[in-house]
Amino acid sequence: MNYKSNNMKNVVAYLASPFGFTDAGQEFMKQKFSPMLKNLGLVILNPWDSLESTSTEIKKILTIENYDERISHFKSFNMKIAKGNEEMINKSDIVIAVLDGTDVDSGVSAEIGFAYANGKKIIGYRGDFRVTGDNVGAAVNLQVEYFISQSGGTLVTSLEDLENIVKKIQNDYN
Repeated sequence: MNYKSNNMKNVVAYLASPFGFTDAGQEFMKQKFSPMLKNLGLVILNPWDSLESTSTEIKKILTIENYDERISHFKSFNMKIAKGNEEMINKSDIVIAVLDGTDVDSGVSAEIGFAYANGKKIIGYRGDFRVTGDNVGAAVNLQVEYFISQSGGTLVTSLEDLENIVKKIQNDYN
């Protein structure tokens, strides 16, 4: 998928994050994080953009009284969500992965692994100051750091550093 603007390719970035799980995370994502990335010229593919319709579907499934039928609907719904995320990662040029928390979110970790296996450059953002790596040589899980590094990406710890990396990537693509 090519997005063109002024004869320059806009870099398409998949946003892997746990931000949609909490009100505070959603607010930060909507008010600061996503707008910053969009203002840098990125086209953002964000699975949380469909949060409202996802929440509506979950509420609908929860009303199903038959337990086995509810499980069946959730399994189908889960596959639909995961397939959509896979498709967005495949359409992206890069992945921006949010690594905040006491451990990197398991879904984000899976998306990092998938992106790495498919040749995507991964930028890890960890604004969380807690040290959670496997040892003092790792800011987060060593496998996650390895995939980020080996993808040609990097791990940053501030929004300013993330902004600078994105600008550099934009220049590299054009």
